[in-house]
Amino acid sequence: MSAPQNPPPPKNLSDYDFNLPKELIAQHPTGTRSESRLLDAREIEPTDRIFKEVPDLLKSGDLLIFNNTEVIKARLFGKKESGGLLEILVERVLPRPNGQTDYCVAAHMRVSKKPRVGDTLLMEGGFKAKLIGRWPSEEGPLYCLSLEQDPFEVMQKFGHVPLPPYVEHADNLQDLRRYQSIFAKYPGAVAAPTASLHFDPELLEAFTKKGIKTAQLTLHIGAGTFQPVKTENIDDHKMHSEWYSIPTETISAIQECKKNGGRVVAVGTTCVRSLESWALGGVSSGETDIFIRPGFHFKVVDLMITNFHLPKSTLLMLVSAFTSYSHIFNLYKHAIKKRYRFFSYGDAMLLERIKD
Repeated sequence: MSAPQNPPPPKNLSDYDFNLPKELIAQHPTGTRSESRLLDAREIEPTDRIFKEVPDLLKSGDLLIFNNTEVIKARLFGKKESGGLLEILVERVLPRPNGQTDYCVAAHMRVSKKPRVGDTLLMEGGFKAKLIGRWPSEEGPLYCLSLEQDPFEVMQKFGHVPLPPYVEHADNLQDLRRYQSIFAKYPGAVAAPTASLHFDPELLEAFTKKGIKTAQLTLHIGAGTFQPVKTENIDDHKMHSEWYSIPTETISAIQECKKNGGRVVAVGTTCVRSLESWALGGVSSGETDIFIRPGFHFKVVDLMITNFHLPKSTLLMLVSAFTSYSHIFNLYKHAIKKRYRFFSYGDAMLLERIKD
């Protein structure tokens, strides 16, 4: 898609808002992963398809890149010693300092009255957590808690699936299976890389038969992905940080793809952020707080598969940068009119990058 000759995209937060009927917010996944709908938006006039048609829309030599992060059961419930109920959402398991036997986590906390540093929290499952401060600094947005047990083991035994705030049911066995991609390998995410949720083994086999290659990277998605932008000028927004890693074999696959005239297809905005962070800074593993918004120049990704995103979100700004503000909002109007399902359990789009 060539760059449209339109006025510069707006910088006001209010311009990234839209009205979405509540009934279009998907509360459950489709019966079969690849049977969700796909809006083929590579052209100005989009085409309504089914997701399992994706192999027909790509060509031999293209490279699909997936995020292999695993969603952890990061939501934990408990109470203060005084009896007040609380909820913890583990954002990160922190490295243990030398000589320290306890484990530490950085977490969000929902409670009527915040506990004090040094207080012990009595968690469901019979384990305890001790509040030792804030993270990553004394003024940080998260709480630092120490545990006597391995946090990953605790979450696996007693945790709940960290469903997004707009999914209104309690987590169940279906969520345990379907709010997780088939590529999940490395635990650390508190939200699913939702574009990957549409893929199943049969679909991967169809890519292989057509000569479409695949590669993987890791970005552990934080709860910040659901936080709305609050500054009216979007350039003033401070982006949350997430850890990513791109293996050498994936970098080699990208270079080979480009050399042979293939296209890099990022499955999800997390892959886009990882790949463009690497291209921008030359760092293949580390923290990224990249904020991709209109005006950004992409260096790696040619096509993107992505779900429909929240109003006023950084992800809506990212896709607006990828394929133009006006095109995205026309696509969203089309999707609402055609009753597409939105957000994490919803349907997907196939986008092509604007050529600079």
